[in-house]
Amino acid sequence: MWQKNSSLFETLVHGHPLCQEWVNGTEGALYQLGNTLLMLGYMGGSGVFGALYTFSLLAPSFLCHALWGWLSLCSVDVFAWNVLLVAVCGLQLAHLLLRLQQHAFLPGELRGLYAAVFRPLGVPPDTFKRVACAADGRVRSLGVDETYALEGKTPISQLSFLLSGRVRVSLEDQFLHYIFPYQFLDSPEWESLKPMEEGTFQVTLTAETECRYMSWKRRKLQLLLSKERYVARLFSVMLGSDIADKLSALNDRLLAKSGERVDIRLQSLCYVLSPTPSPRQRRDDGQGLGGAADSDPAPLSPEPVHSDSPRAPWDSSPETLPTRFKRRRAPLAPTDTPEL
Repeated sequence: MWQKNSSLFETLVHGHPLCQEWVNGTEGALYQLGNTLLMLGYMGGSGVFGALYTFSLLAPSFLCHALWGWLSLCSVDVFAWNVLLVAVCGLQLAHLLLRLQQHAFLPGELRGLYAAVFRPLGVPPDTFKRVACAADGRVRSLGVDETYALEGKTPISQLSFLLSGRVRVSLEDQFLHYIFPYQFLDSPEWESLKPMEEGTFQVTLTAETECRYMSWKRRKLQLLLSKERYVARLFSVMLGSDIADKLSALNDRLLAKSGERVDIRLQSLCYVLSPTPSPRQRRDDGQGLGGAADSDPAPLSPEPVHSDSPRAPWDSSPETLPTRFKRRRAPLAPTDTPEL
């Protein structure tokens, strides 16, 4: 077997006569033009437009080689192979142009949404088109002072994304924060419910200017998210970022009467926002601290570090905790909500 392979290799390498004489002339203009276009075509970049550039130059390059094989060489195989390559490049160009045409059919506002939000996230145009089709590809509008949702009345049945304008969010006629373009209108409400739960808005959303938004029906969007994992992860990231922005905007406005800023993420560990104590209370506190400082503290009995006897379970009350755990606790937040 090895002898047969070696003989075949020797036949391929040494079994043909060497070139005794090189042709002095050059090939025609079609051959040179075809190779020039071939070299330029392979300089194309990546992406849709890079592929469009590459195949736009490869197709005429193979066409020049086909004409050269037909007119100069009179070779059927050279002509046939190059014609086949021209057809393949033409099909690739048709596919790329169809993709660009489908993306161009999107309304201007959706094209702006893709360029501003989805393209920076690396979302392909085909995926964005499926997301837009889930919203029926329609863009809805809100007039000035028109209400999108009423607290306690409007059911949570959709998810909307603001394209232009500004929406005011309020609770019991008290302003909370604004919603600006390229933000979700009801992301907290969407995340607050499970797929089969129903609920109503706890805030009121009112348009302050002419607004345009796109909206997905809850059941239809949930069906899309259950089918496509990539779209589900994309919406999870976008909704989480949007809710964080809303909490940050709300936290910037949440100030106490004393001027302290409340961190709404740690309601049980924030500073006490109680009213400023009176001078009498301060004097009483100072006397209490002074009296405690004058009296000598009682010596503490040493506690064994280790004990062989089983330990009793600790009670939840602070008085029964061991001495080493009796430290000052962080003050709890006030029960009343600070005014904005």
